[in-house]
Order: sequence, then structure tokens, then C-alpha cells
Amino acid sequence: MNIVILSRNSNLYSTQRLVEEGENRGHLMEVIDPLKCDIIIEKEKPTVYYKDRYLDYVDAIIPRIGASVTFFGCAVVRQFEMMNVFTSVTSDAIIRSRDKLRSFQRLSKAGIGMPKTVFTNYSRDIEQVLSHVGGTPVIIKLLEGTQGLGVVLAETKNAAESVLEAFNGLQARALVQEFIAEAKGADLRALVVDGHVVGAMKRQGKEGEFRSNLHRGGSAKVVKLSEAELRVAMNAARALKLPICGVDMLQSSRGPLLLEVNSTPGLEGIEAATGKNIAKSIITYIERNRH
Repeated sequence: MNIVILSRNSNLYSTQRLVEEGENRGHLMEVIDPLKCDIIIEKEKPTVYYKDRYLDYVDAIIPRIGASVTFFGCAVVRQFEMMNVFTSVTSDAIIRSRDKLRSFQRLSKAGIGMPKTVFTNYSRDIEQVLSHVGGTPVIIKLLEGTQGLGVVLAETKNAAESVLEAFNGLQARALVQEFIAEAKGADLRALVVDGHVVGAMKRQGKEGEFRSNLHRGGSAKVVKLSEAELRVAMNAARALKLPICGVDMLQSSRGPLLLEVNSTPGLEGIEAATGKNIAKSIITYIERNRH
């Protein structure tokens, strides 16, 4: 097959691993920067033009679209969908998962446990908002944040007020979420491919840091998920229609709580922690499902 990875940087670990595993299985792999594509829309002949050629020979795409380029990146994915090219994750599913509020609404409807969360439209009544999530400390998250950026732990009412006022002043929308103290700065990341968990790790924030993202200096080790944790990961992937995703959960006294679902999860941390060949699982998923 001709498989295109839509990625802005061909040197990223995840992109390189997908190329390597695709080539190992006899596919022609190509990395294309979605921002350098032109989308040509005409009656019955949608095409994508890149550098000096039409991409009309592509059998499947693997979108690795960063959060900052969601709009145009997803337009390129959608164009390939119009050309009947198989995509490992659809444009609609990426857009759904990038909107934290929209995905939380869908996930809570699907009966998935999550920390109590409040979203208000620049509310002045901060006391009321805090009482909805059981008082301070609280976590305040920008709707658009990624890799732990735009996530703040407010330990007191005054701190929460200052943070919310600052975000409101910047016209930045934020969620207020209860703080799960018993998680002790650790979370679980489950990698789902084709509806099954293919690897899981426990990430621990560095001393004094409540965010466990590896980009923030956290560490990771392989972990065996409980039945309940496996169920949350698979149900979350199903609810957001994401055949490939990273599902982040906290271990709480009331069972696993979903933190977020990432539609383009990095492979480096999880392959290193688990020793599993996750890039190969993604390639074989495409082989099985491309009709």
C-alpha cells in the first residue's frame, strides 16, 4: 500500500517508528506536512496537491495532527476522506477529541467516570463554581491546552480566583475540575488500537509536580490495568469513535476516572515503558481495515 503519514516533522520518534514498521511490512511510506498541502475542490474530483504532484495514488493516511494545526490539518484529512482514502482516525473524531468540553459531554453520557468538572461562561461567581466541584484545591484547565500546558492547581479560593480572572481577562475558556489527591501526581495512559488496549503505563510527576506528563519531566513504567481501567479506556475510545488513541486516567478511591483522550498519542514514552511494538499494531490495524 501507499501510506502517507501527515506529520509536520519527519524526525519525530512516532513518525519515524510508523515509517519503519510500515516499510518492514512492505508498504511504501511517505511523510507529508499537512500545512504544505493544497486542497482542490471541484465537482466529483476532490484532490490534494503537495509540492509538485497530486496525491491521487494514496491508499491510506495516518494523521499526526498537532493541536495547534487542528483546523487545516483536519481539512486535509477530510479531503482524503472525500477521495475515499482510508484514514486511521477520521477528521470528525480528531475535532471531537480536541474539544475537551465536547468530549467530556459525550463521555459522561456514555457513563464513564471522571473528576467532577464545571464549565462556565466567564463566571464572576467563583465561590459557586468551586462548590460544584467540592471546594479547593481544584484543577483549572484551558480548553485548548496540551502536554500539561494551561493546567493549573489552585490550592486556595484566592488562588482559584486569580487564575480564573487571568484566564477570563485573556478571553481563554477554562474548565474547573475537582482535584483527586489520592492519585498523588500519577496517572495511567492506556494506548488503544482497534478497540483494544495494546499497552499501558503509569506516569508519575516529578517531586512536587501534580502533572505527570513526560514532557514535564515525569517518569513512566509499565503497568497492568484492572478490569475497570481497561473498560474505561475501551469505552472512551468507542464513545469518541477513535480507533487509535491514548486514554489518560486517574486512580481514585471511587475507581478509575477519565482525564482525557488524545487522538494522536505519542509512541515514544509508551513503547519505552512497555517494550511493546505499538507502531506495528497501528500498521496492522490499517491492513485489516482498509477495504
